[in-house]
Amino acid sequence: MTDSLRRERTARAERTGGISAGPIYDSVWHALRSAPGPAMRGRVLDFGAGTGTLTRRLAEEPTISEVIACDLAPAGDAATLPRVRWVTTDLNEPLPLPDASVDVVAAIEVIEHLENPRAVAREWRRVLVPGGLLVMSTPNIESWRSMLSFAVRGEHAAFRVPSYPSHISALAAADIGHVLHEAGFTDIALSYTNHGLLPGARASWQALSLGLLGGRRFSDNVLAVARAQ
Repeated sequence: MTDSLRRERTARAERTGGISAGPIYDSVWHALRSAPGPAMRGRVLDFGAGTGTLTRRLAEEPTISEVIACDLAPAGDAATLPRVRWVTTDLNEPLPLPDASVDVVAAIEVIEHLENPRAVAREWRRVLVPGGLLVMSTPNIESWRSMLSFAVRGEHAAFRVPSYPSHISALAAADIGHVLHEAGFTDIALSYTNHGLLPGARASWQALSLGLLGGRRFSDNVLAVARAQ
C-alpha cells in the first residue's frame, strides 16, 4: 500500500468519529442475543471497533472468552479491558488472523466505509468457524429518506457530504444478500433498526407516528444476520 493511500484511508476512518447511533447498537445487540444457534460465546471479532463502544459491552459477557477489536484507529481505553485484544489494521486488507479462528463477527456500520464489500465478506467467512455467526449493519438506502435524496440530488442520504468520502459503498438489501451468499454464508436474514429520520429534518418517523412506523421504508439502517457455511 502506498503512503498516500494509507493517509487517505486513515483520514476516512478519522472522519467517522468511531461511533454509531444508539439504536444501531441496540439492534445489533438484540440480534447477537437472539440469533438461533451458537451465539455470544467463544471468541468474538468486533470488526471496525471504532472507539470501542461494542467492545466494552461484549467484554462484560461471561460466556465470551476473548474480544478481538480490529480497526485502523489506534487502541483506546477499551483495549485495556480483560479479555480484549486490540488489533490496529486496515480493514480493506486481509485480517492478521488465522482461518476459522473466531466464533462471531460483529461489523457495525463499517462495510460502507470499505472499498470492496465482497472481499470484506470473504474475509469474514475466512476467519469464522463453520457455523459461526455474522451480524452486520449498514445504512439503509431503501428508506424513504434515502430514496428521496437520491431522486432529488442523485445521492443517497448517508452517502452525501459530509458522509462522503467516508461512506463509499452503498448496498441495497438484495446486494447484501448476494454479497453474503457469494462469500459462503447461509441462513441470511435481514432486519431494520426501526429508527429513521424524516427527509430534511431531525425528527424521526417513530416520534411522528408514536412508534407505529418502522421497517425498510422508515429505518435509516439495515442489519443482516448469517451463518458461515
